[in-house]
Amino acid sequence: MMKDNRLKVLMVGPDRSVHGGISGVVNNYYDAGLDRLVDLCYIGTMVEGSKPRKLVQAAAAYFRFLCKLPGYGIVHVNMASDSSYYRKSFFVRTAKFFGKKVVIHQHGGDFQGFYENELSHRGRQSVKRVLSMGDAFLVLGHAWKDFFGTIIDGDKITVLPDAIRIPAWEEKNYGVHKILFLGRLCRAKGIGELLGVMPELKKSYPDVHLYLGGIWEDKELQKEAVCLGDCVTDLGWLTGEDKTRYLKECDIFVMPSYFEGQSVSVLEAMAYGCGIVASKTGGIPDMIIEGETGLFAMPKDKQTLKDALFELLAKPQLCKVLGANARRKAEAEFSMDRNLEHLLGIYEGL
Repeated sequence: MMKDNRLKVLMVGPDRSVHGGISGVVNNYYDAGLDRLVDLCYIGTMVEGSKPRKLVQAAAAYFRFLCKLPGYGIVHVNMASDSSYYRKSFFVRTAKFFGKKVVIHQHGGDFQGFYENELSHRGRQSVKRVLSMGDAFLVLGHAWKDFFGTIIDGDKITVLPDAIRIPAWEEKNYGVHKILFLGRLCRAKGIGELLGVMPELKKSYPDVHLYLGGIWEDKELQKEAVCLGDCVTDLGWLTGEDKTRYLKECDIFVMPSYFEGQSVSVLEAMAYGCGIVASKTGGIPDMIIEGETGLFAMPKDKQTLKDALFELLAKPQLCKVLGANARRKAEAEFSMDRNLEHLLGIYEGL
């Protein structure tokens, strides 16, 4: 299991090229040097594109997994809900069959809805069996620990929030009325409600501007954004220096999701001192403290979203205070160094 004093870890998850939260987490681990701290092999099980392309990728990934498995002692499975769960269940069962230590890392923001509303009694029993195969079970927030504790042995569950590299601090201009969103552009991320409040915001603040950094998954919403004219800018999927630029320039960050595992984008906004409005769902309450590190909107609630954004637009000093507090919380609780130390401890405990 050991080679050159490094643990051998075989990790699976979506391909690192995929636009999404899990691949972002994995790429952050690589950027932070996890592959130097352990003997890490990563296998991408899903790519973007057509169903046949996804099927070919999944089959090829499973074959590669079988070839690599004998040489690794720990299998780390990054899992969400729906098709991600079904796909990863094959890897979990196989790893357990061959006597490997299994870490299940649950990222799915809507796993509770999937489990309670989409599965039969028999399906839920199957999920319990698969999830119980994990020797360690990682969740992103305390709300998720409570939920999964009703399904599997709670002693296996560890809260391991997502983390980021904390950038050097630079002074930010507040009161510029620039609102940033980063993520998938779809209804489940609250984009319908966000676009719906923009006309009212613009009436009171003619200079307000919404920047959307993401890939459109809903053509109707994209048309709505175009109809709003020059107060909305479609940036496409942002990475690297382009993302850093807008996190620095925008004084307000918004994440009005219907559900959320946690949110790396919210962590990034905290690190850059943005005034944040985010949905009170999933692991977000572990990051946002109402009136201290940000403001809450309720999922699918246009009114609370509008009220919170109005408050930050009207009060740049409040925006500044919330941003400073959020930055301090990100440094103290969500740094990548802290996360890696915790993850390595979990590996070593196995």
